[in-house]
Amino acid sequence: MNLLSNTRRSFLKSICLTTAAAALPGSALYAAKKGRNRGKNRKAGLPNIVFLFADDLGYGDVGAFNPDSKNPTPNIDSIAAKGIRFTDAHSAGSTCVPSRYGLITGQYLWRNKLRQAGNGGYADCIIEKDRTTIASLLKDNGYRTGCVGKWHLGLGARGEKTDYTKPITHGPNQIGFDYFFGMPASLDIPPYVYIENDRPTAPLDGTIGDSETPGARWAAGKFWRGGPIASDFHHDEVLDTFAGKAVDFINDSAGKSKPFFLYLPFTAPHTPWMPAKKYIGTSGAGEYGDFVAHVDACVGRVLNALDKNKVTGDTLIFFASDNGAFWIDEEIAQYDHRANGKLRGQKGDIWEGGHHMPLIASWPGKVPQGETSDQMICFTDMLATFAALTGDTLGAGTGADSFSFLPILLGKESKTARNIMIHQTGTGYAIRQDDWKLITFLGSGGFTKPKKVEPKPGDPKGQLYNLRKDPAETKNLYLSNPEMVNQLTKRLNKYLQQDRTRPDV
Repeated sequence: MNLLSNTRRSFLKSICLTTAAAALPGSALYAAKKGRNRGKNRKAGLPNIVFLFADDLGYGDVGAFNPDSKNPTPNIDSIAAKGIRFTDAHSAGSTCVPSRYGLITGQYLWRNKLRQAGNGGYADCIIEKDRTTIASLLKDNGYRTGCVGKWHLGLGARGEKTDYTKPITHGPNQIGFDYFFGMPASLDIPPYVYIENDRPTAPLDGTIGDSETPGARWAAGKFWRGGPIASDFHHDEVLDTFAGKAVDFINDSAGKSKPFFLYLPFTAPHTPWMPAKKYIGTSGAGEYGDFVAHVDACVGRVLNALDKNKVTGDTLIFFASDNGAFWIDEEIAQYDHRANGKLRGQKGDIWEGGHHMPLIASWPGKVPQGETSDQMICFTDMLATFAALTGDTLGAGTGADSFSFLPILLGKESKTARNIMIHQTGTGYAIRQDDWKLITFLGSGGFTKPKKVEPKPGDPKGQLYNLRKDPAETKNLYLSNPEMVNQLTKRLNKYLQQDRTRPDV
């Protein structure tokens, strides 16, 4: 499909160009790196990096993590067969915005005073222009950087509603990405428009209504919220459009003098569930499972592009998901499919089903083939890991919650990997230390009911689980292990008061 329509051409003529200026060394993108080497110790022979990020896909959706999955995922499974599976990996949040913010910045969202921003199609950008990100770090170390897909971190200037008739001045291009093609938020949140670098590919001159009237299962099936839509935007084409643009970026970047970094946040299998016709009926989990199959096919297109350009051997590939699947008990019973595996809870929850994610990595000849690691990882760790990979360092003001797991990724022992982690929902916090997890409240904290329970006299005030013995969080040990509750409570309070959890600066 040719997105450069006559409508788009006339629209572009009405806007002045600003993208090139944003990438110049004198721009805010290059300012305030706080102790960074900025490529001074850059290593030779750096790999290309491709980070594939599914949207609302659960731990149990991928065959490599769940042999009983009803979803065909041969392409994702092939990455696992050629690389390493991490079985204790976690997103930085159990919903879209905190997860993506943590991945890109290396710190938890609750540290950001603007944490309520970035959560809609017109929101201001939640990432400061001078903050080191995985994109700006890699750019400083000689990478061509690209983001294709769902952004969902805000595109507007601080305190201003995004105006899509003007160039975007605070988006992916301003925080380290040389190239951006994507959409503002989720596939169910208006406005529905493609953005290429700092401007829409077509004007928002149309309107679309709600696809269905929300019911008890408000996000089920083909539901999207009504609102403005561009003429070249069609919900059922978005996933393939992003896959095609990702392939274009690889084709344009491969074989050049500098390595490339591609961040590909898919829009699926987040609602609306809209698999292409060729995938309908290919899974055992209804339209949701068919959409997972469609995601897997898009992964295959990216892998094929790497092969055709003969750069697979020089590419570090990651596959993960932003948070757990929104998959309720009725659907588990209907399809006999556990999208979140044997983990408790789902998207939004502080229980493991909300944030315990499949993470796979491969790099031929570097990452061990067909291996499994139970090292605790949070996606905030990507920043420190990429810094170690490139020979860069993080200053005290960057990557506050980022621990490098590069040695483990390469099959070696590590002294830099984490053994603690903090989770949060709007209800409260949880802290993980080694095998133990303390939740400071009762309830899921998210979409699973009850969200929060007020303790009665004699009831525990929170939840304590030993995840090695009880990964499904079925036995609350809060009352029977007060010493561990006290220890973890003190440690949580310590980290909430500090400006970082990463010990090294």
